[in-house]
Amino acid sequence: MKSQASSSTELEKSEGNSRSLDQALRPAQWEQYVGQGPIKENLRILLTAAKGRKHQPEHVLLYGPPGLGKTTLAHLIAREIGANLRTTSGPAIERVGDLASILTNLSPGDVLFVDEVHRLNKTIEEVLYPAMEAGMLDIVIGKGPSARTVQLELPAFTLVAATTRISMLSAPLRSRFSGGTFRLQYYTVDEIAEIIRRSAKILDIEVDTESLMEIARRSRATPRTANYLLKRARDFADVSGTSLDIKTVKKALALLEIDEAGLNQTDRDLLTVIVEKFGGGPVGLKTIAASLSEEDATVEEVNEPYLMQLGLLERTPRGRVVTKKGFEHIGELPPTEKQSKLL
Repeated sequence: MKSQASSSTELEKSEGNSRSLDQALRPAQWEQYVGQGPIKENLRILLTAAKGRKHQPEHVLLYGPPGLGKTTLAHLIAREIGANLRTTSGPAIERVGDLASILTNLSPGDVLFVDEVHRLNKTIEEVLYPAMEAGMLDIVIGKGPSARTVQLELPAFTLVAATTRISMLSAPLRSRFSGGTFRLQYYTVDEIAEIIRRSAKILDIEVDTESLMEIARRSRATPRTANYLLKRARDFADVSGTSLDIKTVKKALALLEIDEAGLNQTDRDLLTVIVEKFGGGPVGLKTIAASLSEEDATVEEVNEPYLMQLGLLERTPRGRVVTKKGFEHIGELPPTEKQSKLL
């Protein structure tokens, strides 16, 4: 029987391998980063110009849906200028003291990456303004009439911030990203296929072109999802004792309840609820969420964007409406066609 210490060590090793696997799939060079051409070119010019002038690159804001490569871009920016990358997130910075500790511990030339920057509270944002603009940190010591402000000079650094909710950032904070604000776009099927091909090579997975394209089509135009589906298809093949061919891929994706368009069961349930209970809409978000026993934010931020991207769902002033294409996807006739068929 294994000791508790041995089991603990094996667990830590397993978790470490999982983290190193995700890290291994992350592009380490600009040439390996697929897609987002305009953003890469703009960043290349920004960084090259800064290096040529021997200046610190200006602050950069990246936004867009999750899984499109914002964190990877932050790593590449740091690598390009030969700087250390310090990573944190909005929710992790709870107090002004937390931010002060992070900023004062930076070394000259560091890149500070703040994920989910929209979750910083307003008090912390205000402390960040002079740090970004003038390289100074203002700290208030004491309370009441005896309170005084101490100003600390910070080493030169570049802030790279990422968010999925840019509308939640205040205008003063957005305006201080003088290096540029860039929106990451969804990927094409060919771009996703190229990403999967590279990941398969790193993971030593033999996959034919047909299987690779099948995974790419169901990846919701998102690299993170593509890598997830590739790993799960590999697991299915290993457990089943089969090669990763098109038949195995389809079985694995069916087990994950991912259909040909990349919709999961919740996506299909959302369309079905609107069609069967509300005649295809219009219907309000809260009503849909209650019918699915889901949170409003989950439906609005996770399910709806992809359905709208595929043209299966529309948002109107009166509520959500399933399109003709959406009816067809779940095997239902639109109301007009259903009436004409009855006549």
